Amino acid sequence: MSDEYRPVMMAVDDNPVNLQLLVEALGGKYEIVCCTESHEVINLVEKCRPELILLDIQMPGMSGYEVCQKLKEKEDLKDIPVIFLTAMSQLEDEIKGLEYGAVDYITKPFDMRVVKIRVNTHLELRLKSRMLQERTKQLEEALDDIRALEEIIPICMYCKKIRDDEGYWNQLESYISKKTGSNFSHGICPDCLRQHFGDEMADKIEKKKRMREASGENHE
Repeated sequence: MSDEYRPVMMAVDDNPVNLQLLVEALGGKYEIVCCTESHEVINLVEKCRPELILLDIQMPGMSGYEVCQKLKEKEDLKDIPVIFLTAMSQLEDEIKGLEYGAVDYITKPFDMRVVKIRVNTHLELRLKSRMLQERTKQLEEALDDIRALEEIIPICMYCKKIRDDEGYWNQLESYISKKTGSNFSHGICPDCLRQHFGDEMADKIEKKKRMREASGENHE
């Protein structure tokens, strides 16, 4: 196996020949975990946490429908996409499979080109869904930080320091950094520029700024 990351995929079929075909076709891009016993699927999924499952329906013991149902009943496994790969080709069978929560349904004998395209499509959708969930989480955390800043904040009327929850007085930027994780860049406003450096220096800086803007440059 190369150092390059390969998504883990599980293939479940009681026919080893079908599993071998899938490994030969997909093993270069994905790490394939094979399973021939339907009653072992749940435990194996909990151990290897595949990104996608290719699941046969007609298996001895527990059917693929039942396996899919058990997966969807588990909170930590229900989002793993399941594709049925089966010889059951009737429309009613496909509808039943989708009702059990599968994201796709491919009939045997399968064309490996179709399998590859559908596997890639559903893995990309899973990745995008995960990224969306992560961004949503980040936005929720940011909103929590904003709500924390919306509380009544004790601030010194002279030096403008802020008292934190432990009773210590902090500079404004230090307090906000602790609450939100934000970083600050520092500049100087026009009023402070004139107050601390005088009108002559302020006029020179403003003149240079106007010249940069006129020439299309902006280094601020």
